[in-house]
Amino acid sequence: MNSSISNIKREKRILLENYINESLAKYNPLFACDSDAIFVMDLDGFLIPLNPACRELFGYETKEFVQMTYMKVVSLEHLERALSIFYKSLEGKLQNFDCQITRKDGEILDVNITNYPILINDEIAGVYGVAKNITEIKQKRKLFIEEIRHREETYREIVEHSPDAVIIVKENKILFANDTAVCLFGAVGKDELIGMDVMGFLHPSYLEIVIKRIREVENGHPVDFIEEKIIRIDGKIIEVEVKSIPTIFQNNPARHIIVRDITEKKRTQQLLLESEKLTAAGQLAAGIAHEIRNPLTAIKGFLQLMENNDQNNRSYLEIINAEMNRIELILSELLVLAKPQELKFEKTCLITILEHVKALIDTQANLNNIKVYIQYLSDIPEICCDENQLKQVFINFLKNSIEAMPNGGEITINVERLEVNSIQICFIDQGCGIPEDDLQRIGQPFFSTKEGGTGLGLMISKQIIENHHGRFQISSDHTGTIIKITFPL
Repeated sequence: MNSSISNIKREKRILLENYINESLAKYNPLFACDSDAIFVMDLDGFLIPLNPACRELFGYETKEFVQMTYMKVVSLEHLERALSIFYKSLEGKLQNFDCQITRKDGEILDVNITNYPILINDEIAGVYGVAKNITEIKQKRKLFIEEIRHREETYREIVEHSPDAVIIVKENKILFANDTAVCLFGAVGKDELIGMDVMGFLHPSYLEIVIKRIREVENGHPVDFIEEKIIRIDGKIIEVEVKSIPTIFQNNPARHIIVRDITEKKRTQQLLLESEKLTAAGQLAAGIAHEIRNPLTAIKGFLQLMENNDQNNRSYLEIINAEMNRIELILSELLVLAKPQELKFEKTCLITILEHVKALIDTQANLNNIKVYIQYLSDIPEICCDENQLKQVFINFLKNSIEAMPNGGEITINVERLEVNSIQICFIDQGCGIPEDDLQRIGQPFFSTKEGGTGLGLMISKQIIENHHGRFQISSDHTGTIIKITFPL
């Protein structure tokens, strides 16, 4: 049996050699010019070189080459696959694969091999092999991949440490988010953000314009920063600037979105605007005070002469004189606005200040059927302040609360120590409240919710609080108004 198989193989080998000789006679000039190694393998896998490129690629002379099989030239880790492909070629299937070979001098090369079955008399007698040296291509590809990977790592490093929030979005699903984005959106970690619908964070009032911008980016056009509002996971609404750029992420088109928190920027702009208004108000106040004070001095002088010479109209003169004194007081406030007085900071007992203010305001409160209560919710230490200016602030707030409660009620003053280095005072009334649109304008020069009010009192109070490095916050609804002041200790 073995003898008959050997005879068949020997016969096919002879047929194969004759076929090769005929091919060489016809195509030798073509084979000789080809830079790829062209060879034949018989049924046992022995190699027969057809062109000089075989010697260049494998490093063996012709006599050495014909005594070799894949077992000799293919590197060990690729050998099993190479033999499997060789047997598939003997089944009549064209095969193409990459592998590594070891040259005679020990150098390892990357090659691409294509196997073609050789048919003689309708039977497969062997296999054509064409081997191309792809070592340089592989090295270039490897370097290219390494460079791409390095660029991606550098890009990721830059994005991860960006002060702006960066998210990558595909079909509105978040695929990537940096640490800044986690903080901005109020998430616990990146895993919470990944997979979420980015449109769920958008404030509804911006939906139409954002949909238009998404279409532009998906068409390959970046869109510049615009101001939007987003709703964080905790429900807090913040103002942001958003820019979107088309990008490729994980081999798919996506949107690279930069989100920048502008809360502080907007607050700074508002402070600058208020500062400019305050400067203008100060200049106007100085002019008003100067123009009124001169004729006022003359009127007061003549009133004093009239008091000495006419006893019958004394009651009227007293009323006129009282009103003149009130005008002088208003002018003094205007001058404080125009030219703030130097603060005299001293350690003072806050409880004493509040009790004095309560005593001063109680009479007016009682006339309006209002009770004023002070609650000390913790130990209250001394604070470093200008006592007179703080009294002015507290009296202004209490007067405003009384005027907002025509039907009577209660005003509560809560005082407590919040942290090691701060203390908070809350004025809570039961008035009609302040409309939400007006809340944003409270403290601006010449804006007041009261008929005939100038808005200067609250503005000066706010300025005094800021001069004491304090914070001022006001909230209101139909049940009343709450003013919170926080001072450092």
